[in-house]
Amino acid sequence: MTRKLYSLCGEDGIRHYSPHVWKIIMALEHKGLEYSLTPVSFEDISEIEDGSYSSVPVLRDGETVLGESYDIARYLDETYPEAPALFDGKGAMALTRFVESYCKTVLHPSLATIAVMDMHNLMSPDDQVYFRTARERRFGMSLEEMAKGADRERAALPDKLAPIRDLLTHQAWVSGATPAYADYTLFGTLQWCNVCSPNTLFTKDDTVSSWFDRCLDLYDGVGRNPARSS
Repeated sequence: MTRKLYSLCGEDGIRHYSPHVWKIIMALEHKGLEYSLTPVSFEDISEIEDGSYSSVPVLRDGETVLGESYDIARYLDETYPEAPALFDGKGAMALTRFVESYCKTVLHPSLATIAVMDMHNLMSPDDQVYFRTARERRFGMSLEEMAKGADRERAALPDKLAPIRDLLTHQAWVSGATPAYADYTLFGTLQWCNVCSPNTLFTKDDTVSSWFDRCLDLYDGVGRNPARSS
């Protein structure tokens, strides 16, 4: 049985840039589960499976279909307990929830500004229209005006990553001695910007950069190949 993971892609149909999809790509690799990626556009999302989904990832595993990255990760651990765990107990779940909140409230606003025009330029013309309309309504300004803040946000990013940098001085991974879903949650967030706007996030001597490079190398370097076939 091949699992199907629906993934938001650029116009080429192979450049996967959704942060939440990357969490599940890493989760499936972690557990050693086979899967295929099905590229979708913004317009396609409403037609996935039974049409009840408004975002990706969406995973079909046999007769089970579900969305929301955290719920998918929990499902994978519960359904395949013999494979390496994504969550090592309730503490790991609480840590992951904290990392999710940190990414959403601290990192996402900066990364959205840094990547906004590069992300737009990856899209098909129809997706560009959708993306521009939705983002300009949300932020109350044009994409071009929003992008003027990219240098400012890029300069502020090292300070926003300070909690992770401090943590990584005491342990190899966000999750502890080995990588797990808390790492993939942070990785997916940063990979989103890395795919859209490469080489803009870190200085090479940054502890977080070293951690990110090690994440990119996991599972035969799956993270280093954002342009992937379905």
